[in-house]
Amino acid sequence: MPRIDSKKFYTSTVEIHGISPQGLGWLCKESQEMRFDVILNMLPKSIDTLADAGCGFGDFFTYMDKNNRTPNRYIGIDSLSDMCSIASKNTAQKIVKADICKEEIPYADYYVCSGAMNILSTFETHLFIRNCFNSSKKGFVFNILHGSKQSDTYNYMTKRELNNIAKEIDVKKVKVQDGYMKNDITVGFFK
Repeated sequence: MPRIDSKKFYTSTVEIHGISPQGLGWLCKESQEMRFDVILNMLPKSIDTLADAGCGFGDFFTYMDKNNRTPNRYIGIDSLSDMCSIASKNTAQKIVKADICKEEIPYADYYVCSGAMNILSTFETHLFIRNCFNSSKKGFVFNILHGSKQSDTYNYMTKRELNNIAKEIDVKKVKVQDGYMKNDITVGFFK
């Protein structure tokens, strides 16, 4: 059972804040872009295929484009039809509607995820990470709320929990970046 209903969560935030970083649950555009920057720093400069899990409005693609880091091929994936429509318009790229915890997703050299796992349960987060990692040829880079804090809405994970997942799915190399923002961590699982 999901921690919360993502459709209700995002419908509510978009209704209040519109098509903006706050509409996706981010504090502000600067905090969203800080996380994007940390993800970009873990990725190689040149990427053939990149899949953006939980792409929302396609903001990560727009950020990559602004920083001259667009991959040769981008695939956005989101479970909500409205997000897929908006991301398709904002990016003019391939956008796939899929529930990453339950469905098969396209293969890509790298997968990224920024924030989409923050409202999942711990079990769903394991499924999400496993599916993205297994669908990547080279690795999966993601940020998630960090710590052992308990919340009715948000999902926090410790480094120990993330390392246990890495062992379960046979990750060859783990990179971790923290300290850039309170209660946030960016992790790279590489093959």
